[in-house]
Amino acid sequence: MTEYKTINPSNGEELELYRYFSDREIDKKLELAHSAFTQWKNKKLDEKLPLMERLKWNLLSRKEELAHLIALEMGKPIREGISEVEKCANLCSFYIDNAEKFLAPEIVKTECRSSFVSFEPLGAIFAIMPWNFPYWQVFRFCIPSLLAGNTVVLKHAPNVTGCSIAIEKLFVEAAFPDGVFSSVLATVEQASKIIESPYIKGVTLTGSCRAGRAVASKAGECLKKCVIELGGSDPYIILEDADLEKASDICIKSRMFNSGQTCISAKRFIVDRKVEKQFVELLMSKLQKIKFGDPLDKQTSYGPMARADLRVALQSQVEQSKMAGARCLLGGTIPKGNGFFYMSTVLDKVTADMKAFKEETFGPVFSIISAKDEKDAVELANQTVFGLGAAVFTKNLEKGIYIAKEKLNAGTCVVNDLVRSDPRFPFGGINESGFGRELSYYGMREFQNIKTVYTES
Repeated sequence: MTEYKTINPSNGEELELYRYFSDREIDKKLELAHSAFTQWKNKKLDEKLPLMERLKWNLLSRKEELAHLIALEMGKPIREGISEVEKCANLCSFYIDNAEKFLAPEIVKTECRSSFVSFEPLGAIFAIMPWNFPYWQVFRFCIPSLLAGNTVVLKHAPNVTGCSIAIEKLFVEAAFPDGVFSSVLATVEQASKIIESPYIKGVTLTGSCRAGRAVASKAGECLKKCVIELGGSDPYIILEDADLEKASDICIKSRMFNSGQTCISAKRFIVDRKVEKQFVELLMSKLQKIKFGDPLDKQTSYGPMARADLRVALQSQVEQSKMAGARCLLGGTIPKGNGFFYMSTVLDKVTADMKAFKEETFGPVFSIISAKDEKDAVELANQTVFGLGAAVFTKNLEKGIYIAKEKLNAGTCVVNDLVRSDPRFPFGGINESGFGRELSYYGMREFQNIKTVYTES
């Protein structure tokens, strides 16, 4: 069996040694997930909701322990980890409150005696999830999918294997039937075989564009429904009439959250040149007060990057952008010492031909892009292969809403705030940010058979 280690990104030390499951072990898990589905799909919602309620309280009662595990495995500051667990519990509450409404058949008025659309589960769904939000990414998919009557098989990122095992344990402790939710420790090659399994009826992935292409291709080859949520290079437009104090605070909060390792964090700061100097000065003065440190310390707001290779890749993007003409105003260096920390970095004079503009920078790098005016700012914002989120800052709310609704090309567009995922709204992207939606009732219906039923007229 192939063994692998998890590494503490704060000091580079080994945490645990794991082994990938054998093909036979995985087959047994898939068979169990399918068998569990045949029973789970027929359970009434009244039988499922108490289990969800118990799961929610398990999350809340163990939030410190669960957050501690995130901090050890991928470096998220523990107070952010606690918030992540609480957000998962809130998600459970949202679907507990709304599942009956979301799952209700839709009556269609026709000449028939009875005509309606019903929503039926598909079966076992395979989830390939990333490391940056080890609990939230899993829960935002699996809770609506489970309540819809599906079962779930999770393949988590290897560096958060402990979190993957902990999630399965939460479901067991909440008394979910065996096989309704299960975690497998699988290689990339084994994941491809899992998609091929006749027991798997759909696939969801959150991850890189490379992984998205591979999974979508395999799912298409097998004619299986998939939802793909990939990266982003979210533009935050700062117009001439923006409240710069507020805008700079929000931009920093978005970019620095999770040490910049967030798909929907602000990445490209497109600033009207008439206020660019003032905005950058505010940004710099505030960033210099932010200190990185031990994620297990509740006073720490900024931890390490999750892996050494991620830091190397980010540094390469910064260096290549500088060689192409970007100017580094702050940071841009790897600090001395143990762990995978990276200094908060500000690049200005960033142009569309640079890595810092074209690619997703998954870390605490602020790319400042100068815009001639509002029209130019919108064009620069949309000059990307991605389309996950976007924001615009202006004191003219009517104009801001118009730009967000009519001009910006992304799955979520906001005015005078940061882009975030919220159970009440569908979440997902366009273009190379993926397709399909999670959350809201849209997410619940992604892995359902939307079935037309009617009788004779």
